[in-house]
Amino acid sequence: MAALMKEPAIRPRIIIHGGAGNITRENLPPAAYHEYREALLGILQDANSRLVLPGATALDVATFAVELLENNALFNSGHGAVYTRAGTHELEASVMVSRGYKKRGVGVMRLTRVKNPIQLAREMLRRGEEKDGGGAHQHCQIAGETCNQLAEKWGLDMVEPSYFWTRRRWDEHRRGLGKEHDDETYKRHRKEIDAGRESSNVSDHDSVVGDPSWNGHDYLPQGTVGCVVMDSTGTLCTATSTGGITNKVVGRIGDTPTLGAGFWAEEWTSTKAMPYLNTTLPSPMSSLSNLLSDCLPSMSGYLPVPLSASIVSSRRGAAMSGTGNGDSFLRVNAVRTAAAMARFSSSECSTVSLQKAVTAVAGPNGVLQQSAEDRWHQTGEGEGGIIGVELANGQGQIVADFNCGGMFRTWMDDKGKAQMMIFREEYRE
Repeated sequence: MAALMKEPAIRPRIIIHGGAGNITRENLPPAAYHEYREALLGILQDANSRLVLPGATALDVATFAVELLENNALFNSGHGAVYTRAGTHELEASVMVSRGYKKRGVGVMRLTRVKNPIQLAREMLRRGEEKDGGGAHQHCQIAGETCNQLAEKWGLDMVEPSYFWTRRRWDEHRRGLGKEHDDETYKRHRKEIDAGRESSNVSDHDSVVGDPSWNGHDYLPQGTVGCVVMDSTGTLCTATSTGGITNKVVGRIGDTPTLGAGFWAEEWTSTKAMPYLNTTLPSPMSSLSNLLSDCLPSMSGYLPVPLSASIVSSRRGAAMSGTGNGDSFLRVNAVRTAAAMARFSSSECSTVSLQKAVTAVAGPNGVLQQSAEDRWHQTGEGEGGIIGVELANGQGQIVADFNCGGMFRTWMDDKGKAQMMIFREEYRE
């Protein structure tokens, strides 16, 4: 029978990402770098200040951090979300916990009037404890107008579609379609969108020269924002939100609201063999050997006792949030694949760390990159990264890796110091 390993006090952990993709020093000048750095570190500090309070939960802190990201136009979520080909916004969000709620994970998609999609995902998870799910029943994924209706019913902040309009994202959208993007056109289309008119005269079936979501030079957001938190109880939560891929087709669903593809959280009981040596016992020949010891000094009065092993069990968990080309994440069920590697490739004698699993999926030449085949670096396919937290032996470990130009990320390190990086090495001006 496996003995339960006594776990030490658990120190909360947090990591945040702000998207990944074709980020280079050429398309991220110093001024932009400092803007991202200040925003990410500020959000990290605000979230961490809540995480260290007594009774703080991973769910509350993770969704709070993502809400702050949604409110910042720098990031592809909420207020700063990218446009569809039709010039509209269809937002997505998800949340998942390792334990504590019946649904465990939920995804909401094609939102058009909910100010903070992550709060709708949170409410849908929480209200799953009610008999009828607060109107969402036991469904784990809901799309479209039903999402808007539930958000209103639950008292969440609602906005007009024009709230999600920002000039920067609109310019990216129009340039990608080869359309004019002057001030007058922007103002006119922004006004018309609240009246229910699509702003672009390009239909989903029209031909556009090149790929309007990726050109290999600019950083056109095709990722997400996300936060992974472990609280003092060892409960893990991942929260993710996005506008999707720049100039996506209306109705397209990405990995962000899809369980296993763009997010995952779980925990399980891990067993491990702990070797030990029994107390050495006198052998039956000890009396004889003592008599002969003067003549044969090398003879021992003790026989070696072989090593034995005690099987101990402990709680292990993993939570992750992905960012990048969502269609590629969907094809390989990227985040759940990493979790499965860590869980099912481990044994009593060896453990596959979550970091190793994440690198195998989202690192250079990993599963995501290989999924692009000969289209790698041609279409944006396969590009992305994953952040996460692993719980093992009562301790949380921050993990992250990516295969593209860069990934905006910030976290509290093992010494409690705030860190922020984009590339693999420090940004140098």
